[in-house]
Amino acid sequence: MRIYITSVLVDDQDKALRFYTEKLGFVKKTEIPVGEHRWLTVVSPDDPEGPQLLLEPDAHPAAGPFKAALAADGVPVTSFAVDDVQAEYERLRGLGVQFTQEPLEMGAVTTAVLDDTCGNLIQIAKA
Repeated sequence: MRIYITSVLVDDQDKALRFYTEKLGFVKKTEIPVGEHRWLTVVSPDDPEGPQLLLEPDAHPAAGPFKAALAADGVPVTSFAVDDVQAEYERLRGLGVQFTQEPLEMGAVTTAVLDDTCGNLIQIAKA
């Protein structure tokens, strides 16, 4: 068993696609119209056949309160691996990305947490 697709709930698919591609550096994999929304996925350019991230509309009534509660408590919805947290933090800050946690070393792991502009906190980590 392996991860094929995982999702992040977003408030605007177009805004999310811009953020996840232009800022974070993912590339669009799939875009299929599904009613008023799209099946819209991105992947790492280093692994285009690897796991996909679905930019899923947060239209379900439970999504808004769920996302708001996690963000209010500072809980990231997912974590992305990077080779160097400090370097990625600096690169993303230079692109205007807002962080809620600067790079923090915790033993063998270093993390930072950013705001994806779509209602989610995302952790970047190097273990």
